Amino acid sequence: MSDQDDRNLYARLLGFFSAEERAGVSAVGIALTDAAGGVARIGHYKVMVAYGGGKDSTYVVAFVRAVQLHLQLEHGATFTLRVANMRHAGVPLAVMENIDRVYTALRMPGDDRTELLTVDHTLVRPFRVDLPLPAELIAVNRVDVLMNGHRSAGDGRPTFCNSCNLAVADFYGRAAWCDGGVDAIITGDSRREQALYAAWILRLAKETGIAIDRRSGMVFADLLSALRGIGDAYYRELFGAGADAELTQREVAVGDRSVQPQFVSVFDKVSYRVHDHWDLIVDFLGFRFDDLAFSFTESDCANPTLMAHLRGLRVELVEGRSYAAGIGEYLEFAEAMMRKKEMPDRLIELALGRYDTPEKIDARREVAAAYAARAFGLSEDALAAMVFSPFTDRGERLASFLARCHPERIVELEQLHDALRGAPGPLIDWLESVSGLSADHLRTLYHSALVDFSRSDTVMARVRAGDPHKHRVRTVDARTGAQAIELISGR
Repeated sequence: MSDQDDRNLYARLLGFFSAEERAGVSAVGIALTDAAGGVARIGHYKVMVAYGGGKDSTYVVAFVRAVQLHLQLEHGATFTLRVANMRHAGVPLAVMENIDRVYTALRMPGDDRTELLTVDHTLVRPFRVDLPLPAELIAVNRVDVLMNGHRSAGDGRPTFCNSCNLAVADFYGRAAWCDGGVDAIITGDSRREQALYAAWILRLAKETGIAIDRRSGMVFADLLSALRGIGDAYYRELFGAGADAELTQREVAVGDRSVQPQFVSVFDKVSYRVHDHWDLIVDFLGFRFDDLAFSFTESDCANPTLMAHLRGLRVELVEGRSYAAGIGEYLEFAEAMMRKKEMPDRLIELALGRYDTPEKIDARREVAAAYAARAFGLSEDALAAMVFSPFTDRGERLASFLARCHPERIVELEQLHDALRGAPGPLIDWLESVSGLSADHLRTLYHSALVDFSRSDTVMARVRAGDPHKHRVRTVDARTGAQAIELISGR
């Protein structure tokens, strides 16, 4: 980009910022210049932003791009900006299209001061909007959703987010240390949020029996090492003690302890209320709140749509009420979460309005089922099996699952138990087809317990206990009509 191009883009960006934010651009520029060792060294300094592709991280990318241009125009030199986005099977193409529009509006493609990376599990590549998801990544995500879902009866956060959160830690390690690494990571989290998150990780590690050496002080690699230990314990519970291949495949990358990026928070320099930046995000950067990409509290992931769908299936199939009743309960939860995150009314209305008639609920059910099949290769049979969790606890709920979903198989109940214990034959093939899981994974579940979230004797239960994305909703007992309160989780 020419000097005039930089000036034009910088002026456009500043036109969307408040006086406080413009001062923040200058303050962050000074902080980064000092960290680099002065103006003479800023050209050798590399800064990373983790870009989820949602509305909040879109704003952070724009803010840091403004900081980069500010230093270039003021000093004739600036830092290299690495922007890395992580993908998983729940990230629809619309998210990549949003990212592409944002990069284009910010004039980042082709600018040698920027590095635009996409991280797909262990694969790090230059960003391209049409990069296909690797088959291995989809397979890992699919198995994780199924195994987590069967241990939690399809509860939203454990099913979709636990493995994903460990993958995010892995992503940070890979993105921050690849190709020589970065000097700083800019985050929108406040220092208090960072400290609380670190404390939660260390507490969870201690509860899980992971020793952390804090004598020399905690650095980024130490937190990733703690998360690697937590992940190892988590996946041993999920896949069994002998599942070394699964554990190795999901191990959190920790990087080089001798090269530690500094975390720089811009929390007190910006506003995350999307209505404060609607013109910037939507009109200038081209961000679109797509039907799948914008799901309740998320604007970069379709999995919350599947969380709502699983709630509807559980209430319909397991509890004997209506699918719509389950959706209503999830909407109650989702609205509480959206208001807690201070989302604008127009977005809350958009999210809830997709379900505001019986016809729309039916249509959303079809959308969710189609997305489960397309993103994860999961049939409605596999989702139904998940909410029953019929294989855990030595098949304790297998009979009720068959009676409700496959009554023609109820006469083969004992033979199905035998197949889950290890007997070969066509019945294990049928169980694989119905569940979407391999025989080995089915047998692992058979010898595992459905997680009791009222206890703290599993890593999954301890993770959910510390997760703020929960809410108590009103439910009705289908047999007695009595009202009750249930704690559910999701996004």
